[in-house]
Amino acid sequence: MGGRGAIAAAAAVVAVVLSTAAPARAAAVYVELNPATVQAGYLVGIRASCDDNTKPATVESDAFGEVKVYPQFDVLTAAVTVPADKDPRRYNVRLTCDGGGSATARLNVLDGGRPSEGPATGFGGMADDGSGGLLVGGGMVAIVAGALLGVYTLRRRRAETT
Repeated sequence: MGGRGAIAAAAAVVAVVLSTAAPARAAAVYVELNPATVQAGYLVGIRASCDDNTKPATVESDAFGEVKVYPQFDVLTAAVTVPADKDPRRYNVRLTCDGGGSATARLNVLDGGRPSEGPATGFGGMADDGSGGLLVGGGMVAIVAGALLGVYTLRRRRAETT
């Protein structure tokens, strides 16, 4: 992901995290991940709550290390990128509150590898075999035939009205 793309993705994740309603329960300690399943190399939004959401707390995991979550709109939020070289597996994520409370969640990390080519499903990966020209030619013949049929129909109508 490029620099601008990463910033845009981070802003989108923070917007999604912040757009969800604040929890109705008071003094609940929890940590939520959005998404809870992510490819290595991608961003994860963290939404958490402690007994006192006016102070930052710490979230840590073997998936991304340690990150601070900061107060925003009565919850604690952050966004973190899972490194591209992380092994695909399930990781525990632990919230530690300033007042001593804690909560855990699970993050599923998928393999971050990208295919070098798209799947050979027909007109995508196999279009190099020359069938593309045949399709374009066939389309042009259909357009010309439609135009000739339209002209013929108009002339016939005029001949019937005279």
